[in-house]
Amino acid sequence: MQTFKRSNLFFFMKIIYFSKNYTPHDYRFLSSLAKTEHEVFFLQLEANHRQTEDRPIPENVRQILWAGGKREFRWRDVPRLTLDLRRIIRAIQPDLIHAGPIQNCAFLVALSGFRHLLAMSWGYDLVMDADKSAWMRWVTRYTLRRSAFFTCDANVTREKAIAFGVKPENTVVFPWGVDLQYFMPKTFKRSNVRTFTLFCSRTWEVIYGVDVLAAAFVKVASVNPDVNLILLGGGSQGANIRKILMNGGVMERVHFGGQVSQRDLPRWYHMADIYISPSHVDGTSVTLLEALASGLPCLVSDIPGNRDWVEEGVNGWLFRDGDADDLAEKIMLAIQSRRAWGKMGKAARKTAEERADWRKNFGTLLEAYEKVKNG
Repeated sequence: MQTFKRSNLFFFMKIIYFSKNYTPHDYRFLSSLAKTEHEVFFLQLEANHRQTEDRPIPENVRQILWAGGKREFRWRDVPRLTLDLRRIIRAIQPDLIHAGPIQNCAFLVALSGFRHLLAMSWGYDLVMDADKSAWMRWVTRYTLRRSAFFTCDANVTREKAIAFGVKPENTVVFPWGVDLQYFMPKTFKRSNVRTFTLFCSRTWEVIYGVDVLAAAFVKVASVNPDVNLILLGGGSQGANIRKILMNGGVMERVHFGGQVSQRDLPRWYHMADIYISPSHVDGTSVTLLEALASGLPCLVSDIPGNRDWVEEGVNGWLFRDGDADDLAEKIMLAIQSRRAWGKMGKAARKTAEERADWRKNFGTLLEAYEKVKNG
């Protein structure tokens, strides 16, 4: 088992990792923290009604039973949750609390008065939620100004945090990354070379734009009988997305994979020729990093978080955010460029190896912990 340890700066700490749910991203953080010599506790804000992580909480991580974790977060519960969080802090006496998203988990820690708060943005909480109302702007500003340190996975998110009062010197940006030994390029060629498979694993919610992809696929499928689409997951936009595909007469050319476990996810990338992310909001998309690591050319919306990873014509393509016509044109361009897919796939993998290796990037988080403790 790999152990993460800073040889010169390392010291033992009690750490509370406080998150909204228990997702594959949370598992990634907790499993790596479990391999350190720190004492790690896990605090969960909401019940996992939509369980997206089927792996158990890692060994050496102690889950805390408390007033939260039983239902969805409600603002009227804030006083009760804050009081119980103070009880937990008195009992455990942590050296730091690593908490996010900003407007719920990190906010509760700020309200508790605990000083060694490492606030972690999940991207959407600052890029989208922070400006929804005057109340959310106040909550965001209150939390960030009472955080000892701030971390996120994209520069666009860091810039938002600084605008809300975080000192630039108290921030660190690092891509959460992926396990490069788990997400690997496929080592086989699909036997039916006449068909082309597009793949999207984004959740079916408004911010991820899967409806835009559905509309674009209808346009492409009307002129190209050899293109298929794989959609994973689900969400509140499911009825609308299926209606677009059904009205376009392409339902038989779409495979709905449903919720897929992390253990099974790599083989879905291997079924695809091109990965598509039509998201309207993203920091650093972990699914994009998974696709890059899997050696897939990536066609993504032209937003700041994606521009950090995809270079036009090198490891993928960009299309105008929210524009189904432009996405359809880029899909057809990608198909016409299929002879370059092998080269682009290698470039995609190289991008992941150079910048998205979780085992390397995790060390940046440990350094941030040390700064919080020393601060």
